[in-house]
Amino acid sequence: MGGEGAWGALPIEPRTPAYLRTFNRTKPMLETAYLRNHPDEARKRLAKRNIDAEGLLAHAAELDGQRRTAQQALDNELAAMNDQARAVGELMKAGKREEAEAAKARSAALKETITGLKEALATAEKALDEHLWTIPNTPQERVPSGKTPEDNVTVMQQGNIPELPAGAKPHWDLGAEYGLFSLEDGVKLTGAGFPVYHGQGAKLQRALIAFFLDRAIAAGYAEVMPPLMVNADSAFATGQLPDKEGQMYHATADDLYLIPTAEVPITNLFRDTIVEAAQLPIKRVGHTPCFRREAGSYGKDVRGLNRVHQFDKVEIVRIEAPADSNAALDEMVDHVKGLLDALELPYRQLLLCGGDMGFTSAITYDMEVYAAAQGRWLEVSSISNFETYQSNRLKLRYRGTDKKPHLAHTLNGSALALARIVAALLENNQTPGGIRIPKALEPYTGFAMIVKK
Repeated sequence: MGGEGAWGALPIEPRTPAYLRTFNRTKPMLETAYLRNHPDEARKRLAKRNIDAEGLLAHAAELDGQRRTAQQALDNELAAMNDQARAVGELMKAGKREEAEAAKARSAALKETITGLKEALATAEKALDEHLWTIPNTPQERVPSGKTPEDNVTVMQQGNIPELPAGAKPHWDLGAEYGLFSLEDGVKLTGAGFPVYHGQGAKLQRALIAFFLDRAIAAGYAEVMPPLMVNADSAFATGQLPDKEGQMYHATADDLYLIPTAEVPITNLFRDTIVEAAQLPIKRVGHTPCFRREAGSYGKDVRGLNRVHQFDKVEIVRIEAPADSNAALDEMVDHVKGLLDALELPYRQLLLCGGDMGFTSAITYDMEVYAAAQGRWLEVSSISNFETYQSNRLKLRYRGTDKKPHLAHTLNGSALALARIVAALLENNQTPGGIRIPKALEPYTGFAMIVKK
């Protein structure tokens, strides 16, 4: 096959993942200086996650000590090497050739010692880095301690729970009855957890995407359309690797990963970057499909669209100066609330406890909508401040008023995830005459009611 779309043969060879090959280039997420200078604060914050903070930090301190010892030994030998080089030059100028040759011999011995010390330092750095990769971000002071979702705190709840007509059905039955989506078609094409949308169901998906994008752009977010696959460096830089490696789809021949969220490619646009303070805040939005291998639990938790392996999502991403990031987080939460108000969905805001937060987050708010036919809350958005956890890996910095580069803060949020939004819209708006479309969506769908064809 020729022409623009032709595929060429690509060599297939085993590869070591990039994030393991480049550990010397990419730094860990937690800064060793922070752990060294504020051990009590780090221990207190990490304890909120219900993990062995004491053991993790003690081992980090031990490995950091070994690294610093190796660095000091190397520095001492390099200084001695410089002294020897100066001595050789002075002896040669003085015509003391025999003494100069002896000094050269001592320099050769020092070179061998230095080579060994460089290897020892690299080993110590690698051991420290790989241990730090296993330590999650330190939760903010306001994050509650806890282990499970039951320990999360409800911040607020908005909207009335709808009263459904007799014989109301869950969204998976409505999807089949109205011909809106088919999980069986997805099984035929791909496998379980890959829905196919049809007719008005497909139009509803497209309408929601456009609605969410338009709202974000109106709020000052610049749209990005990123690739749906990223290299290992990108997945490592935002913290998906190695923490979520088993939950990502991996194209092994090319060592590329299907994105679990647009956060990964959009944030990585700023990897290895120094931005000027005047450029902040940086606000981006993107719509992508999202791919996740996680299967979750069984039963009603995964029925229909409750948990699927591919779903569409609009993601908002921000890069902020540290002093502004918590205010930016509140602004992002308000943005998501505005979307849910416009969709006329009852929702609640949760502050996640330390044990239920994502690995990379310093604080996370979840937004859940109520699906009336199921009688349960469905998570549709997570909004997080990562502080410097991601930017330390990304080498994403901003130049402050002191003209020096400092690590920026990164944030992101779902605005919104479509699969569960669709589930709640279908269930909450079913009537004997069809499924009502919220007023705000009508200009995007072109119809006010989903009816049987």
